[in-house]
Amino acid sequence: MPRTAITPRELNARGRLPLRAILRNPALVGTEALAGAVTVLALIPEVISFAIIAGVDPVNALVASAVLAITMSFLGGRSAMVTAAAGSVALVVAPLVHAEGVEYLLPTVILAGVIQIVFGVTGLARVMRYIPRSVMIGFVNALGILIFVAQVASLIDVPWQVYPLFALTLLIIWLFPKITTHVPAPLVAIVAVTALTVAVGITVPTVGDEGHVTGGLPGITPFGVPLTLGTLLLIAPTAIAVAFVGLIETLLTAKLVDDMTDSPSSKTRESWGLGVANILAGFWGGVAGCAMIGQTVVNVKIGRARTRLSTLFAGVFLLLFVAVLSNVMAVIPMVSLAAVMMVVAVRTVDWHSVRPSVVKRMPRSETIVMVVTVATVVITSNLAIGVGVGAVLAALLLLQRAARAFGVTRIVSGDGASVEYLVRGALFFASSNELADHFRFTTDPTRVVIDFTESRIWDASSVAALDAIEEKYRAEGSTVEVRGLDERSARLHASMSGHLNP
Repeated sequence: MPRTAITPRELNARGRLPLRAILRNPALVGTEALAGAVTVLALIPEVISFAIIAGVDPVNALVASAVLAITMSFLGGRSAMVTAAAGSVALVVAPLVHAEGVEYLLPTVILAGVIQIVFGVTGLARVMRYIPRSVMIGFVNALGILIFVAQVASLIDVPWQVYPLFALTLLIIWLFPKITTHVPAPLVAIVAVTALTVAVGITVPTVGDEGHVTGGLPGITPFGVPLTLGTLLLIAPTAIAVAFVGLIETLLTAKLVDDMTDSPSSKTRESWGLGVANILAGFWGGVAGCAMIGQTVVNVKIGRARTRLSTLFAGVFLLLFVAVLSNVMAVIPMVSLAAVMMVVAVRTVDWHSVRPSVVKRMPRSETIVMVVTVATVVITSNLAIGVGVGAVLAALLLLQRAARAFGVTRIVSGDGASVEYLVRGALFFASSNELADHFRFTTDPTRVVIDFTESRIWDASSVAALDAIEEKYRAEGSTVEVRGLDERSARLHASMSGHLNP
């Protein structure tokens, strides 16, 4: 019996499935194609909604999403991750579009793409390693909450027929895997519920009600504004925001997929690939995008996708829907898609992280960081802001813990002729400010030894504090010996000592 799942061992060092492995098992192609199909169905209503927020034609946003998905299938650094026109980017560009006109969107997207390419080429994507685990967990849990809450609107102020269809969708998603797992249950549920509403003539809100989804494929987006310094100054703030919001969400999603699939990805390649994809999407559709976290979870967890084929199929299917099957796409009930996304939301949350037994064992500071990250994301509806606040808070709490771990022990020799200070812990700006408080300048013997065997000097603030201590002892007629410095600390001390204080 052919396999339709890919194990981590089959992936190479770059997290890709070699072509020969696919050719040996064509059933894998079917798995990737079905994953791409269910992902597109989950993608379409969100892209339409985001297009309306951004003030652009929904068809343009759908085409741009197809361009993004197809381009990243070839250029991206993370297999199976879905890239499309995203809500976070729509929120950033909306003020510019509404104030200045949609013509300014194309140069903004191009400039944002250039910034992302520079970010990737220069290797700055590696800064993502500094995102702590507590922030990542908060990011994932907040994502689940946002996805779930976003679907509630499809269940409020709607015809009563929506609720039986909602229950039917959930029932199919729950029962169908007991029959077979070769076809994603959400895809079966969406098709079945759509067919039922059309056959019986049930009137419920559909994808077509969200916005205009017909009219064929748009051509290349022309420049509608002058390419002048004034235009550059006008679009620059928005372009920078688009670039970094897109990068943050994309790289965090890549890390999430790395963990879900136990396979690595190239964050550098993902960064410059996203820049190229956004430039192309700007010319064909006009809208920028980034990783779609919810749809990526659909692709990887529900569709069991592991290769670039799934996102390639998703892009092709999306073009097919817009160009040929727009009438079919328009009649899909919103409630079926909402039910699927609610299931995704529940599966996205890291329930293990909020178990009381786990929370009790976690350091209080990490729990605080996770809660603050979740709360910030939910309040602002912006994952990038939440991650930024969580990362800054985590850094501050870490510095506080490191400063508290610092200590100095005073040891007087038996004959009282000398005194030794044993320094423990990292000496940096947060701890060095209190270093002098541990010394008794006026009562100590004339020979003073400061031992750094159990400590490290990390910055100029520490060298300046140590210089000030030595100067105070010299004023008292004492001699100071500094010993035990490791190679790096000794080099830092030698290069700056005597040059920092006036």
